Amino acid sequence: MRKSILKGAVASGAMAVMLTATGAAARTTGEPAGQAADQTAQTAAQPATQPTTSSPQGAVPPGVTPDNSAAPAQAADVPTATGPSPGPTATDGADQAAEGGEDIVVTGFRRSLAEGLALKREAVGVRDSIVAEDIGKFPEANVADSLQRIPGVILSRDGASNEGQRISIRGLPSDFVVTTINMAPVRSTSSLDAGGSSRNFNYDVFPSELFGRVDVYKTPLANLEEGGIGGNVDLQTPRPFDSKGRVIRYTAQANYNTQSKKWGPRGSLLLSDTIGNFGALLGVAYSKTINERSGFQSTGGYNSSEIGSRGYRTPAGQARPLVGPFEFQLDTNNPRANLGGLTAAQVNNGLLPRFYRVFASDNDRERLGLVGSLQYKTDRLDVSFDGIYSQLKDIGDEYTWGVAVRNSRTTATTTDLPGRGTNSGIIPLDVKLDEYNNLYGTFGNTNIVTESLYRTSETKFRYGIVRAAYDVTDRLKVSAQGNLSDSRAYKEGNRIASNIYGATTTFDPTGNVTYPTITSTIDPTNPRNYVVPTLGFGRDDELDKQRTARAMADWRLVDDNERLFTLRLGGSYVSTIKQIERRDGSAIAQARTLPGGGTFRTIDVFANMNPTIPIGPLRNGGNSGFPSQFATFPRNFIEGTLDAHGANIASPVQLNGAFRAEEQVATGFFEVDFKMPLLGSELRGNAGLRYSDTKTVVDNFVANGRGGFSPDTRRGGYDNFLPSASVAFDLRENLTLRASAGQTITRNALSTIAGSTLIPNPFNADVTQGNPNLRPQLASQYDAVAEWYFAPGALFSVGVFKKDITDRPFAVQDFVTFGSLGVPATVFNAVSLGFPSGEIPADFLVRRTIIVNQNQLSLKGLEVAYQQNFTFLPKPFDGLGVTSSFTLIDQTGTDFVSSSGKRVGIQAGVPDYSYSITGFYEKGPFSLRGSYNYRAKTGQTDVNQGNDQIPYTAPQGFLDATASFRLNDYIEFRVDALNITNTNVYTYYDNPDQPNGNGKTRRDNSFFNGTTISFGVRGKF
Repeated sequence: MRKSILKGAVASGAMAVMLTATGAAARTTGEPAGQAADQTAQTAAQPATQPTTSSPQGAVPPGVTPDNSAAPAQAADVPTATGPSPGPTATDGADQAAEGGEDIVVTGFRRSLAEGLALKREAVGVRDSIVAEDIGKFPEANVADSLQRIPGVILSRDGASNEGQRISIRGLPSDFVVTTINMAPVRSTSSLDAGGSSRNFNYDVFPSELFGRVDVYKTPLANLEEGGIGGNVDLQTPRPFDSKGRVIRYTAQANYNTQSKKWGPRGSLLLSDTIGNFGALLGVAYSKTINERSGFQSTGGYNSSEIGSRGYRTPAGQARPLVGPFEFQLDTNNPRANLGGLTAAQVNNGLLPRFYRVFASDNDRERLGLVGSLQYKTDRLDVSFDGIYSQLKDIGDEYTWGVAVRNSRTTATTTDLPGRGTNSGIIPLDVKLDEYNNLYGTFGNTNIVTESLYRTSETKFRYGIVRAAYDVTDRLKVSAQGNLSDSRAYKEGNRIASNIYGATTTFDPTGNVTYPTITSTIDPTNPRNYVVPTLGFGRDDELDKQRTARAMADWRLVDDNERLFTLRLGGSYVSTIKQIERRDGSAIAQARTLPGGGTFRTIDVFANMNPTIPIGPLRNGGNSGFPSQFATFPRNFIEGTLDAHGANIASPVQLNGAFRAEEQVATGFFEVDFKMPLLGSELRGNAGLRYSDTKTVVDNFVANGRGGFSPDTRRGGYDNFLPSASVAFDLRENLTLRASAGQTITRNALSTIAGSTLIPNPFNADVTQGNPNLRPQLASQYDAVAEWYFAPGALFSVGVFKKDITDRPFAVQDFVTFGSLGVPATVFNAVSLGFPSGEIPADFLVRRTIIVNQNQLSLKGLEVAYQQNFTFLPKPFDGLGVTSSFTLIDQTGTDFVSSSGKRVGIQAGVPDYSYSITGFYEKGPFSLRGSYNYRAKTGQTDVNQGNDQIPYTAPQGFLDATASFRLNDYIEFRVDALNITNTNVYTYYDNPDQPNGNGKTRRDNSFFNGTTISFGVRGKF
């Protein structure tokens, strides 16, 4: 008979283990929800019918006790049905060590990797796991940062905080991923995402110290929550019986960001103890970071005057052509115009950004997390109450200065002052075209806009779950759990915009595209040069509440040591509520009496303006033409004198975008697990069917045709039958083949379903209207994987996958009059649309977008993983090791079509390929680890707005490192560094009909976020 599958994971000392020669392990066959299907049988000395258990921090090999603390403990709410396998035989050096009575004791990152490897090998479907090095000791400071090591997982970082925030899996964006905590579905949002009403999960809300393990399921199982076409991610919290006896673990660190040059603290404390059958655990984690970034912003693409003026030149009553991402018209016929030897046609076809402006921000992030667990555990009964509380707060200051190109034009009948309204056409004074048709040089009659924007966002997340699992007999196991969670997030953005009209400015990005030359003949630091201050105050509130209940029974019908057949029946109920509200306090703030008397409209506003930027002179990349200082308003004027927060709270809810939506999903499922001998080895399998019935109730407001809104309630629903099947076969002792097939769904964003008339950006004449009849996307997916465990603790695997998705959302766009929308003019920034009076004409045309089910998408990919401990090298190099992955993705069905008819496949939100490589060294008390994670360029949309430009997120590579030295169990010194190379992140706009590289000259949000370094100590008692 074959040897235990765990032999390779343990033998190299890749875990903190004591390996004895008498251990015996059992294969699991299924992966029931509520546990990871990674349980191991008791040792050979124990009865074969003894209930099995597992640890939420990883599969515990037979006869193994993790270093000083972790003992086998149940992973979650349901024990899996397994049968005993023949006793394992340790391999290679582990064999010799066991026979010689030696113990292999290794701790740290190797243990984390090997436990994850053991979990992967035990699974039937395709599953990867990240395991804490010890209780309260996650490998990375951020859970999302750990997940990017997994093949097919791509990380998105929050630029303001420099932290990992969201993940995408296998070529699908983050809203195709379902996240659960202890197998209970949850949602959370944070930072600038508040109010976006997506189905995403933001990992940066939580400190990594709150979790002991993360499982990523890439193939469907009937017991998994539906909704994750990309995959399912389960975060598991620690419980008292995960460790033996009393454990006290602490961390204390100081963080430093090279861009902001500021320090912040980070620390955690976890206490866990068991007394008899009772246990209690409590943990707390706190951190504060301050990050800064600066660079160039175009705020939304590039366009030419020829394309951008099409709408102006279209006679009334005729269909409007595509006008690009924004409208404008150069004043090339002005007597002042100097085209620099170019023709008017060349200049009008040259490309300009929506803005050419300086951007700088400072973000102060504070996070507090709590985790607790009470547990009662016997040989047959396991009951626990687990809770999480997390609070994340961001205070961000943003400062911009530059020229607004959008909506600028001069009409023949204008009576406006220079630079304003219908007399804002930009005059080329001395211009040039680069090789990619980008227009740059000196321009007259420009409108300089400076903004002081102060953001505050906060998320409070609460979660509680009661779980119980009971072994009725040695073959029948039942479990149940109930969960409540809610995430309450808000985001306030309060700004003052001021103007310099009719200015002469120069824009030249040819020398430095991140820090381009942006100059003016008018002093930008003199507050008295600015006029017409306007307020833009706003607050978004987003509430997510979930109630879940779940029950399941496992009945092991056959278990004769070589054959196993288990029937699993279960059901669940999930109620999800999302509520969105937006308020705009601008009007109240402008009209209210201020503490010193007068109102915003009557006081000398610019007496409160400072000549400098509060965060100090900006970096300029060596280009003195990039402004390092300009006049700004301080936060205390906006939040104190003008009381922006009070004005927002006092303002009414904007009914056009407000809604409350509830989804009620009742589900039943059954699965069968089996194993049987085949060709001298073992075949394991899982097959099941999931039925879900979804009911929706949407309460929102619809335009009543009288300039207002009336409440409206809409009900809908649908049901789905979702089959799945997986098999795993050990072709050889160290070679496992897997195959899976199944169906699952992803529900669309609630904003596209429940929203009435949403305003994505008040500075653009665009609206999105919800479609309550939008159906979920349905995917049929297939997987095949070969895994070669060629040495102890080593893996080389190659996998292919395919997903065919139907009912994809498709954006249908048309133009409607502003008057037909039934929304007030205050939902837009009328001044930016070219109406200084604040009144928008009823016949003004607005682009409307409605999402419908129409598209299809076919996705296929390749995943390669390699992991090995280099124990074959001579000392001291035998402490080296590597873990790496590569993912290649190909999509069909989403093509960008240029005006010439050229088609370019776009994988919206995901790159064509990505890879991750982590090298590590662990020897004695010293540990060193370096990780490089790279993602290729990422297309953002396949929609051609008429300017033939594809927006891409530029390729990104991030280098992170960790070094530690352990004096003893009580004290370990540690240094962490994130973004060591200070990667330049940016968006660029590529024209497929131009030579390669053209898009790199057209950038947006081109920033440097700095390196974050943490110095600290951690340990346990």
